[in-house]
Parts: sequence; C-alpha cells; structure tokens
Amino acid sequence: MTRETTAKARLSIDGWVTAAALVIGIFYAILTAARTEDPLMSIHAYIFAGAFLLGIFAIIKAYYDSSEHQANKPADAPVEYNLDVIKAGVIASVFWGIAGFLAGDTLAFQLAYPDLNFDVSFFNFGRLRPLHTSAVIFAFGGNVLIATSFYVVQRTCKARMPGDFAPWFVFWGYQLFIVIAATGYLMGITQSKEYAEPEWYADIWLTIVWVVYLFVFLGTLWKRREPHIYVANWFYLAFIATVAMLHIINNLTVPVSWTSTKSYILFAGVQDALVQWWYGHNAVGFFLTAGFLGIMYYFVPKRAGRPVYSYRLSIVHFWSLIFMYIWAGPHHLHYTALPDWAQTLGMTFSIMLWMPSWGGMINGLMTLSGAWDKLRTDPVLRMLVVSIAFYGMSTFEGPVMAIKAVNSLSHYTDWTIGHVHSGALGWVAFVSFGALYCLVPWLWNRTQLYSLKLVSYHFWIATFGILLYITSMWVSGILQGLMWRAYDELGFLEYSFVETVEAMNPLYWIRAIGGAFFLIGALIMAYNLWRTARGDVREERRLLSPESVPSPVAAE
Repeated sequence: MTRETTAKARLSIDGWVTAAALVIGIFYAILTAARTEDPLMSIHAYIFAGAFLLGIFAIIKAYYDSSEHQANKPADAPVEYNLDVIKAGVIASVFWGIAGFLAGDTLAFQLAYPDLNFDVSFFNFGRLRPLHTSAVIFAFGGNVLIATSFYVVQRTCKARMPGDFAPWFVFWGYQLFIVIAATGYLMGITQSKEYAEPEWYADIWLTIVWVVYLFVFLGTLWKRREPHIYVANWFYLAFIATVAMLHIINNLTVPVSWTSTKSYILFAGVQDALVQWWYGHNAVGFFLTAGFLGIMYYFVPKRAGRPVYSYRLSIVHFWSLIFMYIWAGPHHLHYTALPDWAQTLGMTFSIMLWMPSWGGMINGLMTLSGAWDKLRTDPVLRMLVVSIAFYGMSTFEGPVMAIKAVNSLSHYTDWTIGHVHSGALGWVAFVSFGALYCLVPWLWNRTQLYSLKLVSYHFWIATFGILLYITSMWVSGILQGLMWRAYDELGFLEYSFVETVEAMNPLYWIRAIGGAFFLIGALIMAYNLWRTARGDVREERRLLSPESVPSPVAAE
C-alpha cells in the first residue's frame, strides 16, 4: 500500500468528515456575516470562517505529510502515543496561564487605583473581569486538563487515542472557543452568568468540541491494553461527562435571531439563580476539583516513585465526592428567595463534602510514605505536595463558609475572593505547574529540566504571592463584613459604603503586589520550560523520567 493511499484511507475515517463539517461551517459563517445587522456578530462570524479555513488547510497538509497508518503495524508492536497534540496543549497552557494571570493582576491594580482603566471600554473592570476568570479557569485550566488527560489515558491504558484528527479538533476547537469568548468579553458580548458568560453560538460550538473530547477519551478506554482502569481516568471521565451536562442545562437559551449575538435565558427568577449556582458550584467541583484530582492521582505517584497510598480510599474518595458535590450549589444562595429547605440542603451537603475531600488529601499526602526525603531535593514534588495541602485547606474553609451563620458575614465580601484564590492559585495552579514541569522533559525527550533552581525560585516566589493575596483578602473580607453590619446607638448604619471601600484600599494594594509575585513565578516557569524544550541544561542533577519511575498502574 503506498503512502498516498494509506493517507487517503486514514482521512476517510475522521479527516474527511472533519473537512466536510468545516466546509459547511465556512459557508454558514460567511452567510451569517452577510445577513447579520449586528457588527459584533459579523466579527465573530469571520473569525469562525477563518479558523475553519485554516483547519481545512491543516487537513490537506496532513494528507500529504502523513506516515504509515497505525493499523498497518503488527498487533504486538510498541504503542505509538499521540504526543504532538499534548505538546501543543502544554504550550497553550503556559500561554493562556500568563495571559490570565496578567489580566487578573491588572484588575487587582485597578481596584487599588481605579484610574488604571484609562477610561477605555476595553479596559473596563466589567469586561476584564470575565476575561480573567475565563482565561485562568477555562483557557489555562482547561488546556492543562485536556493535555494531561490525553497523556494519562494513553499511558495508563497503553493505547493510542482513536483518530488522528479528532484529538487535534478538540485542541484547536477549544482554542477557537477561548478566542471567541475572550474577544466577546472585550466587545461587551456576555449573557452575564458567572463562569458562563459566552453567548449562545459560542456555547453550541463548545458543546460540539466537548462531545468529541468525550468520545476521544472513551475511545481510548475502549481500546486499552490494560484490563484495569486507573483511578485518575475515573476522575477525568467524571469531569468531562459532568461538565457537559452542566454546560448544556445552564446555557439553555433562546437567541433573538440566528444572526444576533443576543439571547435570553430559558429560566427566570429564582429558578435561574438555582440553575446558575448548581452549574457554578459544580463547575468548581468537577472542572476545578475532579479534573485536577485526576492530575494528582497520576503525577504525584509518578513523581514520588511510589504507588498510591490506598487504592480503596481513592475509590471511596471518587464516589462520595461525585455524589455529594452535585447537591452543594444552593449554599451560594443563602438569605435569598430560594426556599429555606433548599438552602439547608446545600449547606448540609457542603459540610458533608469535608470528609471525602480530606480523604483525597490524606491519600495524596500519604502516597509520599517512604519518599518524604525527596521534598528536600525535588522542588517539583514540593510544589505538587503543597498543592494538596492547599486543596485540604480550601475544602475545609468552603464547608465552613457554607454554614448560614458564617455565610451571613462572608457572603458578598472579599473573604470569598480569598477563599476562591486559595483554591485557584494554591491547588489548581500549583498542581498544574507540577504537571507541566513533569510533562515537558517527558514529551520533548529531555533527561532533566533546564534548571531545578529556577523551579525552586518559582515555588517560593509564587507561594509568597499567594500568602500575600489570600491573607489580605481574608482581612479585607472580615473587615468589610463587620463594617457592613455595624450600627450606631440609634440603629442607623455606622459606616457608608464608600467608607468600607476606603478602609480596604491598603489591602487591595497588598493583594495586587501578591498577584504580581505570582505572575513573576509563572514567567520564570515559562522561561525554564522553553529552555528545557530546546534541550538546554543548566544543572547536572537529573529529574525523574517516566522510565525511571514505577508506573502507578503497575504498582497498584
């Protein structure tokens, strides 16, 4: 069979289907741009058309550059994993991470010194804030999850991902969603739902991409050569499947027209609020918790060279977390029009979540039994372990803040901001950084990182930044809440709103400085990873490679 015919056979499976879908997408996008009276919709339609056209060119290039099809190899041949798409995911993760951290710190300085918005609509707080949250959660965190899940599921299943174009469609389709969402925020396109700001057409596109992502992941599990499905894959699967359900239901909208950016939510009033925070809290629970626990359960044992402390505990952790988290959303709606029984239900399940969350934390920390000495010499492992500690701290603080008496003080204050960022920076970002430090030498076939000393600098600078950030917001939030509920002897409010803002200003400067330290750490990481990918070496001490560490699957 010739090279050309094998390429054509491969394209006939998923390449031609993708190409045909992209051609249809181009015509629809151009038609929308021509018919719409909304200039913002026209801009997004042309972005879609340009992206689809680039996708077709990529498929044509793959047609001529393709090598022998995997199916032509003997059944007992070593598995050739699809690593190129994971490399792209690592690069995208670093890029979007720095962009998101920069946007966040810009907002922090704007709160401390509002004139920094320069009276320009694109730099308005209301437009930059969703840009920051989406960039950090979905662009940085989402790309880390896609890249690590593609790596982990292939290695633990000893199987290549199905299709050569489907994984790339997931990657580039997700980048297109990020671009559409980000440009939409800056232009003022939003449906004003927390963590779900993109409008209806961006939501439909993400749904298509996410369904393909689910099929790629399930297809790899189906093709596995290992009878055992490692626990990390269960967490990844729960993250992918549940986020799909949350995304679809929370974004049920009716567009004004098929050529308009505007749509109206299907729900209204307290029903809309309940659906939104059912989605919002479980976006935290399954996107920012379950997915990153998948990272923890693979990279911590891999890095430590030890099996998971208790596989039985990991299964209990998984099922109890999955069952309880889905009920906790109403604690965001204490003292609202939501029925009191629903508020109490959310509070109860939030408190119950403390147990499985700490079970997972204990499992992760105890995995280092017999390997604690590595924390002195391996800053990457140190970063992963500290991320687990932050996970434990955040999952203790969250249930406490869900208690109605505590929530009456903390809600709507900066205490919530401090809590969110202790989890986002300490847990999500640190475990992501640790995974990226592991992946780059493995993917680019390097025996060591460019510099372990730079990893250590990154760790301490970022940790200092996190501590500045969260402690200032804790103090600011409690100060804010106490000033809001202070009354004078006549029963009038003792402080005006502007007085509370004035009192918090010094703490906002501390928060902004802490964010700057965290951003500097991320820039150090980007430089270190870039030099590692180039093959540069600064230190002689080798890192742990996949070949030198027992496989978590084999160890279990």
